[in-house]
Amino acid sequence: QVQLVESGGGLVQPGGSLRLSCAASGSIGSINVMGWYRQAPGKQRELVAVIITGGNTNYADSVKGRFTISRDNAKNTAYLQMNRLKPEDTAVYYCYYRQTMPAQGPDYWGQGTQVTVSS
Repeated sequence: QVQLVESGGGLVQPGGSLRLSCAASGSIGSINVMGWYRQAPGKQRELVAVIITGGNTNYADSVKGRFTISRDNAKNTAYLQMNRLKPEDTAVYYCYYRQTMPAQGPDYWGQGTQVTVSS
């Protein structure tokens, strides 16, 4: 089992910045994927950004150049720095974890944190 604890989020004006953190604990695999998905009202959950243990990243086109994902492997913690936020970034952001080595594991999700971009 893996537990994910998220922090960050809140209300910010357009053009502002926020930072999300996600700390994983429990049975952490040697190689894993961590990141965030988001879900806006009436929409499907979508990828925001993910990062694997070695540092490779993948971003949604809508956030490239504005969001930066990073991780501290020693702390099993991932970070999402969100800059130049737009109203369309408003959503519940869910931390994500999946082990890939030594074997593929199940998907784990955080409890979600609300990000609201509004003036």
